Amino acid sequence: LTLAVVLPEHNLTYPWAWPRVGPAVRLATAAVNSRRDLLPGVTLRWVFGSSEDRHGVCSDMAAPLAAVDLRFAHQPAAFVGPGCVYSAAPVARFTSHWRLPLVTAGAEAHGFDHKRREYALTTRTGPSHRKLAELCVQLHRRFNWTRRALLVYWDEPSDDRPYYFAAEGLYVQLPTLRNLSVVDVVFRDGGNFSFIIQEIKAKGR
Repeated sequence: LTLAVVLPEHNLTYPWAWPRVGPAVRLATAAVNSRRDLLPGVTLRWVFGSSEDRHGVCSDMAAPLAAVDLRFAHQPAAFVGPGCVYSAAPVARFTSHWRLPLVTAGAEAHGFDHKRREYALTTRTGPSHRKLAELCVQLHRRFNWTRRALLVYWDEPSDDRPYYFAAEGLYVQLPTLRNLSVVDVVFRDGGNFSFIIQEIKAKGR
């Protein structure tokens, strides 16, 4: 029984990087194989593919290529990773098509909640931005914040855009409150912070 692992191979800025997760995978595999009552007659093993590009960052091209290579070379029963949103999305679509489960500690974006089709077999073990947004909705209800919400967030399209996806969950869920207007303001390095402060003053509540 083979597990396919698709994670960043070297970059430790990711919490799910292989140097962090690899020891746990090895220990878990050894523990399962030492318990013959868990999977009688079956030996668990893992194979690895990197989701990094040549610059060492998560890649929406490298990850699905690695997944396809592992699928056809090893016929895995399940996938672990990727964690980054842009890497996880195409791999999760492939695994859903192959009818194979995918487990990830990442993929926090709101879009991964669509379980009927694309991400039907994707399981996230970490936090999701939808849950953060649902908490925010409850806070608005509790304190009767029912007129306006202003989302101010940092967005750098060259990375995995963690703040954009965090704000996305809020942007989708907050309008479920009746008559609540939601406005978003994006800022980047070197941006006009005076303008942002004026936007907060004029539009935020």
